[in-house]
Amino acid sequence: MAIVTPDVVPASVLLAEPRPAWLKTFAEAATGIRFGDFDAELSAQARLVVLDCLGAIAAGMQEPEMRALTARLARRGGTVTAPAVGAGLALRADDAALANGIAGTMLELDEGNSFARGHPGIHVLPALLAVRPLARVSGPDFLHAFVFGYEAGARIGAAARLRNALHPHGTWGTVGAAVGAALLDGAGVEEVIGAINVSSSLSVGSSLRTMLEGATVRNAYAGLSARNGLTAWDLVRAGFTGETDGVRSVYGGVLAEGFQPDEMVAELGTRWEIRRNYFKRHAACRFTHAALDVVARLIEAHGPIPPEAVAGVEVVTYVWAAQLDGARPDNMLAAKFSVPFAVATMLAHGAASVPAFRAPALADPRILDLAGRVTVDEDPAMTAMLPDRRPARVTIRLTDGRVLTGETFTNRGDAVDPYGPDEVVAKFMDLATPVWGAAHATRIREAVDGLDRAADLADLDALLKEPAREEQ
Repeated sequence: MAIVTPDVVPASVLLAEPRPAWLKTFAEAATGIRFGDFDAELSAQARLVVLDCLGAIAAGMQEPEMRALTARLARRGGTVTAPAVGAGLALRADDAALANGIAGTMLELDEGNSFARGHPGIHVLPALLAVRPLARVSGPDFLHAFVFGYEAGARIGAAARLRNALHPHGTWGTVGAAVGAALLDGAGVEEVIGAINVSSSLSVGSSLRTMLEGATVRNAYAGLSARNGLTAWDLVRAGFTGETDGVRSVYGGVLAEGFQPDEMVAELGTRWEIRRNYFKRHAACRFTHAALDVVARLIEAHGPIPPEAVAGVEVVTYVWAAQLDGARPDNMLAAKFSVPFAVATMLAHGAASVPAFRAPALADPRILDLAGRVTVDEDPAMTAMLPDRRPARVTIRLTDGRVLTGETFTNRGDAVDPYGPDEVVAKFMDLATPVWGAAHATRIREAVDGLDRAADLADLDALLKEPAREEQ
């Protein structure tokens, strides 16, 4: 008997659908293109992204919640092989992937990709640090797996439109983590396809509202992605199977819609998503950065602008930035997702630094008073510029009657307005030096810079397991 209920497809129809062609094309590229085929720029970019992620993880690992979590995870016992970066210990592989992924998002300083609308690197790297002991992994193999894991996750993010209520962390990054883990473990074409299909079913369905409320469970999503990616690969190697087209099922209907399979292989092998990434210097949600970039330029042009000298601030920007209009955040995470607070604390501190979002700033009456005088509005014309541009217009009205205005159409750090390699390295040193000291941070930087020539990663493994300095 035929089914008459709308939107219910008979199993006979579903099971007759063939495997999509892009899966084999992608898996063949991932296994057929080797590190030796990468050009010098791609290799350098991959190493720079790895370094940036490590800095974000190490700094985030010093947060009180991370110290408590790693201590709990360490009590599990078992075979501990993988570094909890900045915690000074090794954990079980799955626990290390979880902890490193969480730590990397704690301070909102992890790199990202505007076209994917998320953060591929911090989902993939924690999984790769845990696949197998780093002493048994070569640098070129590590970079190859990292680039293609990044590619898999970022392309799904670009090919589908996540539902508006869904947080992007923990979603397609699971596929990226699984692909990277599979490649680092020597997977063949069919195994990479299996890893993609199985991991798509292990994606996290996470709420966007958590970031707006400052619910710090949100920081766990990338860690869950990394851990689930490892699990997906373990399942595949153990003989478990996924759907014929798991990505389309999940990202064309469950978590997202409008999945475009052609995007998964468009210019594959010539257009690399990791080279279209962005790096962050403002310690806040990327959606605040356009406004913060304008404020930074106004400070540079006019000198310090103390909160008491400001009558009001008007921010006009694109929809996702305009959504972040809460002016009274309850904690650090919520503050990083508030355009009014971010603008006010930057004016008070002169920079949107890590301390600018900590408890003293959250209790500063000057900052809170000014945040209440910051308005945020959407301009549909600016929204229409996404994802290629991230615009904002800021007007600061001073109590002496002067009006300061500025506008931008890009974020500093984007592929179209990038930070130079030296600036990214400086960011790593800013984050890693308080954790380990300048000498040790420099050794990590040098080890990452030499990944393309490293026969094994034993030295990097030892460096990443080094305890933080006592004063931390």
